[in-house]
Parts: sequence; C-alpha cells; structure tokens
Amino acid sequence: MSSSITAEQTAWFGDTFGRLVDNVEQAIVGKRHVVELAFTALLSRGHLLLEDVPGTGKTALARAISRTVQGSSSRIQFTPDLLPGDITGISVYDQKRGEFEFHPGPIFANVVLADEINRASPKTQSALLEVMEEGQVTVDGVTRPVEKPFLVIATQNPVEQAGTYRLPEAQLDRFLLKTSLGYPDAAATRRILEGSALTTSDIAEVIAPKALLGMIDLVRGVFIDSVLIDYITRLIEATRDAKQTRLGASVRGAIALTNTARTWAIAHGRNYVTPDDVRALAVPVLAHRLILDPEAEFDGVTAESVVGQILLDVEPPVAGVAQQ
Repeated sequence: MSSSITAEQTAWFGDTFGRLVDNVEQAIVGKRHVVELAFTALLSRGHLLLEDVPGTGKTALARAISRTVQGSSSRIQFTPDLLPGDITGISVYDQKRGEFEFHPGPIFANVVLADEINRASPKTQSALLEVMEEGQVTVDGVTRPVEKPFLVIATQNPVEQAGTYRLPEAQLDRFLLKTSLGYPDAAATRRILEGSALTTSDIAEVIAPKALLGMIDLVRGVFIDSVLIDYITRLIEATRDAKQTRLGASVRGAIALTNTARTWAIAHGRNYVTPDDVRALAVPVLAHRLILDPEAEFDGVTAESVVGQILLDVEPPVAGVAQQ
C-alpha cells in the first residue's frame, strides 16, 4: 500500500498549513506550537480543549482561527445556570402557523468557542457529546447536521479554581487534543504591549471553508506503515498497563493518535507518517484520556509525565519509515 497523495498536493498542503499558522500567530504571539495543534485538530475532524488560567488568549485563538478560515463563529459562555437548550437550540410553538419552529443554538457554526466549559453543570456539558462525536444535533427527535468544517474549542479553568466542575471522562475522550497556551514569554509580552500584535479582527482571511474541506480530505490519503500501527498499539497498551493509571487510553484515543499523526506528517511536507510524528502528538492526544491512580495523583504524578515515560520505555520503529 502507498500514499494516494502526490508531491504537488503534499507541498500545497504544507504551504497552506504554514500560512494558516502564520496568520493566526500574528494575533497569538509566540505560541506557534499551540496554533499548529489547533489546526491539527481542525484538519483531523476533531476538537480542542485548552486548560489555562484566565487572560492567556484562549478566546482570541478561537476567534483568530474562525476569521482565518472564513467560517462562521459563535461563543458560548458556560455558567452554572446554562441549560442544554441554550447550546443546541429549542423548538418554539408558533401560534400563527400552529406548529413548532426550531430556533438553532450557537452550536450551529464552523468554529464554536465553549468558554469556561467546566463552569456549567455536567448535564449541560453532556449536551456537547453528540455534536462533537457525530457532527449533528438531535432536538425533539429531529436530527440536524451542523456546519462543516466544524471545530469546538473548549476552554476550562484549572479544577482547583472556585465554581468549577470536573469534566466527565466520556466528554474528555471526545476532545482530540488537549493543550495549554500558558503565559507569553518576555519578548512576546513586549510585542503585545508595544501594539505590534494584531487584534483578531485585523488578521487576514486566508482560506475558504470549501478549500479547507479539501485539505481535510487529503489527510485520509497519508500513508502509515504497519510497523507504526503496531507502535501506536503498543503505546496505547502501555497506558493501560502503567501502574500509575487506573484507566488507560481508549480505542478512540488510538484512532485519534493515528489520525493526528497523518495530519502532522502532511503539514510538515510528507505524505507518510514517521515515528517522530507519533511521538510529537502522544502527550496532547493521550494524556487527558488517562485516569490516574489516586495514590499516584497524591504523589504528584501527572498524566503528561506518565505518557512521557511511556515514550521512553516503548521502543519506536527504526527511524526512516517511509512510503512503500
């Protein structure tokens, strides 16, 4: 089996990916890797979870991405009194017509910012499960598809902050990637204060949604060797066997690592996956899916450190795995 993508298509994808990231980085200064992960989630048909303290640019990232891809965008501010219908939409009875009329909620957009998702109740959080997994919403027995491309960027404050609810494991598993913006370094902070960083409304529109869908279709043709499939399988099994974990990565996690590795490969100019592609994405794809043993958690062990140790312990395939 070999890649179905030509060298010209690979070069176009890599160039376009670079321009998308460059454009957003004008507003999100000094966070190129996080921007690359965000576009990797979008192009892999997945969703992104950002965990950070307030004021690090999470909202600006979502707005910059939606403007860059010329898509519709919406923002949902999660609060303790938010209801599921406030997200998905509701059916309202029209007395003149004598029938119910559906009023779509803010989830019907290309890029949806779910801001401070862990401030809403678990019941409201679960309203996102169907739409994140299947790209559709069911209200009153009627199923309606959302727009494509579709990306949910959820932000959450650290759990130790007041007024937050821990996200349920089933919902965490729906997020393709989890990362953190963190505070900008001194040079980036200086650029922001001097006014050289653009606002999200000032950055250019780079690509149309239809062309972006074409990029998403190309990802499927990226070749991944069977030895890399075996490598990913061994990594997933290691998360389940690790003594620090109570629950390892799911099959969905294995699929997520495979799909994102394909996107990462073509974004960096290759139509085949290498071990480095898998290793580069293992922590943001797998760490949030692990449930740690309470004793390990008490000792200060983190899911990120567990995945990092697994990457050291599990032998990767010989370097140079290429297109067959």
